[in-house]
This record gives sequence, structure tokens and C-alpha cells, in this order.
Amino acid sequence: MLKGVDEISKTKKRLKIEIPAEVVEGEIQKALKEIQRKAKIPGFRPGKAPLSIIEKKFGKDAESEVLEKLVSQYYDKAVKEANVKPLLPPMAEDAIDIKRNEPLYFELIVETLPEIENLNYEGIEIEEISIEVTDKDIEEVLQNLSKQRGIYEPTEEPAQKEDLIVIDYKTNIGKEAKDFVYRLGYGPFPEEFSNALIGRKKGESFTMEIDFPEDSIADFAGKNVNFQVTVKDIKRRKDIPLEELPAELGFEDMEKLKIHVRESLERAKKEQAEEKKKMEILNKLLEKHNFELPEGLIEMEIRRIAEEYEKMGINIVEQMDKITEIAKRNVKMFILLQVIGDKEGVSVTEEDIKEEINNMAKKYSATPQAVIQYYLSRYGSLDVFQNSIFQNKVLNILLQKSKTIKNEEV
Repeated sequence: MLKGVDEISKTKKRLKIEIPAEVVEGEIQKALKEIQRKAKIPGFRPGKAPLSIIEKKFGKDAESEVLEKLVSQYYDKAVKEANVKPLLPPMAEDAIDIKRNEPLYFELIVETLPEIENLNYEGIEIEEISIEVTDKDIEEVLQNLSKQRGIYEPTEEPAQKEDLIVIDYKTNIGKEAKDFVYRLGYGPFPEEFSNALIGRKKGESFTMEIDFPEDSIADFAGKNVNFQVTVKDIKRRKDIPLEELPAELGFEDMEKLKIHVRESLERAKKEQAEEKKKMEILNKLLEKHNFELPEGLIEMEIRRIAEEYEKMGINIVEQMDKITEIAKRNVKMFILLQVIGDKEGVSVTEEDIKEEINNMAKKYSATPQAVIQYYLSRYGSLDVFQNSIFQNKVLNILLQKSKTIKNEEV
């Protein structure tokens, strides 16, 4: 049971917990009897070995099992009784040991959500964002579709950016390729590779020297490579005429296609406008409210960001001030949304999570199971979905409670 709560700081509490001796001893006896039922002791039939022998042989195992069970159970009870919301698993300042026939007393340090004074998130003023779709916008989409749906046709002209070029090559490191197809101006080779091919003609042979960065493709990473190249073919994309686009895309006529494009653009602009408004609201909340941040959460976020930076090859020592600043902002944002969400009674259901997984699978053309496996392997749980859904629900509430100001009034 909870014996007391010390406030170490605005975000850190010490829970003092005591478990009665009879509860501890009762659990130990239950654990020993369970071991007795399964244990195989020489000279005794299964389950018939005296409890005294079981205790002598397995007593410490039983105590460890009971300690883990009771600390977890009574910690959960203490958290509810103290009305605190832990952000991270608790930490014990001292070792917790069972002393037979004595109450089990221990203290746990927990980091909690801070109280935010004068929290006010209603009526935040945000600028109106136009979602009007113009004829010019539609025309640009149609032109892009015409280009994207175009087909590549052979050309005798010199190669230029975005052409497909077919080459044979040999290198000084023993790598060679036949009929290698490369789109000029795109990866995975460095930009210098494309530049050396631009202006070349079909049938031309030449040499070039390219320095590959360390993060380039495996065969050439970090090497200076000499290429002997022969251009075998050059293909250039020919755009589909605009009048052929409706049939190509499955529409009856150009008018139906334009209606579809307009609706898609309006939907996209509306989504973009809402996201921009949410960020504006969040930025104003962050500027308006100041409170103590939990040290443990900041340390966790610093580690997470540092790992991401390392994967990108960024020197984390040089960027530590920036990483710390970003981590603090992220933690502050998390706490604000958590506190507001709790105040508004926001919750995340299993259906919410399932819907988010299905949306993610659809977005990346994957199965829901593949999405689940990816997040489990990377993060160890699906908490990332729950946090994302929770925060988005809170942001939607903030948007509903905001006040839009027209541009001319700002």
C-alpha cells in the first residue's frame, strides 16, 4: 500500500510503498507449492518432496519471482492511489530485497506529467489559407500527366537530361556491365556520372573518372573509378498528346478528367491547409506555455534523434546543441498534447489502430501484416501508431476550437 509521496520536482515523484509481511509470505508459500508440484527431486515422487526441501533448494527462486510480481502489482496500485501519470518505467534508488516475515518496503522514483499553469488552448487565432483551385493548377497537372504517361522512343540526337541511355562499361576495379540502362540526372550514381554522359551520341566510346562517395552503391562506395564506356542506344520520352489523356487514364472525355483533377487538388489543398493550421496552433501553444520538462524524456529523445543523425552520417558531437534543442521542443509538444488530450477525454481504440495500419498499408502498397511486422521490428511495439493517432485527434480538437482570421484582417 502507498505510504507516502515526496515531490522531488514538478516532474518527479518518490512513491513510498509497503507490502504487509503476511502478503509477502503468503505469495512465497504459493510459489513454493507450485514449484513443489512440478519439481523432480531424487528419492521422491513428483509433487511429494517435503516443502522444507523445496524451500532449501528453490527458496531464492521463489523470492525473486514473488518480488517481481508484488513490486509490479503494488506499484500499479500506488500510481492510481497517488493519482500520478508516469511517463517512463519507475526507478529504484536502492536495491529491493525480501526479508522473510517482514513487511516489504521500497521507494520508486517516477517521472510524471507536469502541471501546466494557466493552460488555454481555445480560440487560438490562425490565418485563413486559400484552397482555391485555378484553371492554371489543373493545366499544370494535365501537363505533368502527359509527361509521366509518355513513352520512350529511340533518338539519334545527343543525350540530354532525363533521357534513358543504354551503355556497356568496364572499370579499373574489375566491374563491368552490358546493356546497362541509366536515366540521366537520376541516381544511384553521382551527378558527375550523368554529366559525363550528357551530349554523347549513339555508338560513341569514351573514358571517364568518377569519385564515388562512401554512401554510394556497395561496389563503388568510396572508390575512384575509371570507366570505359560505349553508348549503345539513347531513348527520349515523348509526351502523350493532351487530347489522348482521358482515354489513357480511363475517363470518358477531357471534362470528366478535369473534374477529377479539380476534386483531387481541392482535397489535397484542404489537407495541406489543415496540417499548416495545426502546426501554427502548436507553435503558438509552445510559445505561450512554459513548464518544467521531464529529464528522462529529454534524454530518451536526445538518444533517438542522435541515432537518426548517425544513420545519416551527421557528426552528433558537433550537432549536440541542436539535437538537445529539438529534443526539448519535441518533449514539450508531446506533454502539451498529452495534457490537452487527457483534459478532453481523448482515447485511442483498437479500431483506430487497425484503421491507421490499413491506411499505411494502402499508402505504401503493402499488406497490413507487413506494416505491423515493420513497426514491431523497428520499435518493438505498435505504440507509435497509438501516439500518432492520439496526437492527431488532439490537433483536430485544437483546430475545431481555433479562430480563423481572414488575410485582410491580419
